[in-house]
Amino acid sequence: MIKGEDVWNAQMIQGMESKKISNREVFTFANMKNNYYEILEETASKYPDKIAFSDNWDRTYTYETFLHMVDEFAGWLTKHHAGRGTHVGILLHNSIEFCTSFYAVCKIGAVAVPFPSKYREHEIQALIEKADLSYLIVAEKFKDWVEKYDSEIQMMYSIDEEHGYGFRHISFPEGSQGGSVGTLEDEVILMFTSGTTSTSKGVVMKNYNVIHATMVYHRLCQITPEDKTIIPVPIYHVTGLIALLGLFVYSGGTVYLYRRYDAHRILECVVKNHITFMHGSPTVFGLLMDLKEEYPKLPSLRMMLCGSSYMPIEKMKELHRWLPLTEIRTVFGMTETASPGTLFPTDTPSSEYQASSGKPVPGLELKILDENGNEVDAGCVGSVFIRGANVVEYYYKMDSPLFQEDGWLDTGDMGYINEEHYVFFVDRKKDMVNRGGEKIWCTDVEDELIALSGIKDAAVVGIPSEKYGEVAAAVVVLEKDTVLTEDQIKGELEKEMARFKVPEQIIFLKEIPKTPGLKTDKKYIRTLF
Repeated sequence: MIKGEDVWNAQMIQGMESKKISNREVFTFANMKNNYYEILEETASKYPDKIAFSDNWDRTYTYETFLHMVDEFAGWLTKHHAGRGTHVGILLHNSIEFCTSFYAVCKIGAVAVPFPSKYREHEIQALIEKADLSYLIVAEKFKDWVEKYDSEIQMMYSIDEEHGYGFRHISFPEGSQGGSVGTLEDEVILMFTSGTTSTSKGVVMKNYNVIHATMVYHRLCQITPEDKTIIPVPIYHVTGLIALLGLFVYSGGTVYLYRRYDAHRILECVVKNHITFMHGSPTVFGLLMDLKEEYPKLPSLRMMLCGSSYMPIEKMKELHRWLPLTEIRTVFGMTETASPGTLFPTDTPSSEYQASSGKPVPGLELKILDENGNEVDAGCVGSVFIRGANVVEYYYKMDSPLFQEDGWLDTGDMGYINEEHYVFFVDRKKDMVNRGGEKIWCTDVEDELIALSGIKDAAVVGIPSEKYGEVAAAVVVLEKDTVLTEDQIKGELEKEMARFKVPEQIIFLKEIPKTPGLKTDKKYIRTLF
């Protein structure tokens, strides 16, 4: 077992201590605000005239203005009897309306339930019916989807955002500053994991989980009020909500909000507005790399965090060649960790441990167990378990064997730790291919595929086999003007890896299928075979 506080230098754990919160002994920050609203209040007092947000139409909002908007919205919620523990759904795009709604919910001690704006109607309705909502704040685009709940859920619509503040049609009471009611032990976010609506789990985050996560990012990434970021992922995801929005409001930085992911527009924003920090998925950065010839230099960009799924080493090297002055750091996290789990301490592509996702963040403990529940030696692959201040305590209305009585959470990942305390994730347990007893880590095969000349992207899955039970199969995307056959690819792979690891079938695609969260959709890929 390794503890995050033991593997970072003294400066990174300064002001942290063991304390009891919510009947758990955790290592966290000695001085923490009670909730996100108190953090906003402090930032607005320090930097009242600083630009906090620039929205999709380049309208800007200072911290003082934003705090006033939040106070007004919280006043409306309170007037309509929302309060501590009330579930408030938010079905909005990356927007100032989302940010205002979320911080107002935090102020009154209610629970924010962000819904994926990329989902289809039946998916949204299935989640609404699981969430026990009293209120739903929703973009007018989705009005037809939610009108059926009018009699049981109070609705507030955001309208015509293109031409002004989406809530300008509401008569807000004059909201008074201060007076938040949420404590560190209170629930603040109910976020449903990806997957089918029937199997998605409601992850319940408390104020201490999200504030610890925010402060850890701030400390380890050295975010300052001079930093600027874009939220290039859905704001309703844990990365957008905590690792970008929450982090930058805590830091006093500036956030650019775009409704949709547009690689060209994002790069234009980086150049024009001198963006310094980005956090996204391999897919996000892969789409940016497609435009690297158009944008050969991004001198303002000092740091990029890459997480949510595995980034092949060759792709990371390509990113580094494009942006050699930008520090690129891999991160592993889950909704259940309120975002950060492990973080690379330096530039990943120039390290000897390029395949690692870094070290456990301060306040997080991590161990690797074998099938019998015993800890394994360094270098041995096993199941990854974690616990800590940012690890949630339970799922909503759902008992799960993933949570153990002593606070440990089974991540569902397979990995190992080296002697220097770097953590390597080799695959999701469910994605590992068991070929007649031989284990195949899909990430290993994906690395080898993408390292081949002419292959732009690839994904590997297990498919049924009468002879072996299961074998590897792959989908690949070729570089422009490249011609490769299935046999040629297999032949090249056989030079680099054991023959049993080589995919038995290969399908050529124009792009790798993705989930709404921009992760590789391996469930769908299996259906292609």
